[in-house]
Amino acid sequence: MKRNKIIFYISTGLLTALMLFSVSMYLFNHDEVANMFTNFGYPTYIIYPYAVAKLLGLFAIWNPNFKTIKEWAYAGFFFAFILAFFAHYMIEDGEQTGALVALILLVVSYVFNKKSNK
Repeated sequence: MKRNKIIFYISTGLLTALMLFSVSMYLFNHDEVANMFTNFGYPTYIIYPYAVAKLLGLFAIWNPNFKTIKEWAYAGFFFAFILAFFAHYMIEDGEQTGALVALILLVVSYVFNKKSNK
């Protein structure tokens, strides 16, 4: 049981660090992110709401009282990482590794969250 919690905390901590880096890029390096979103064909007005959604998702994942919202946050991150992976892959910018790492950390976090709550 203790091993499961340690793995959960490590994977969720690394995922949080990755997401906070992403949010900081969205907030403090807006021009570069806007250029990237334009290359993807996405509208640039979603950058700030997407950053806020990432922060809210992290809050839900770390809060043990939000069981249903936590499931929705995991699902939202799952689809966001899958779509990010394929968006980077399709424009061939070579940046899909970050999305793949985030997806792996998310799955490990989810599985060991379930195991530690049994």
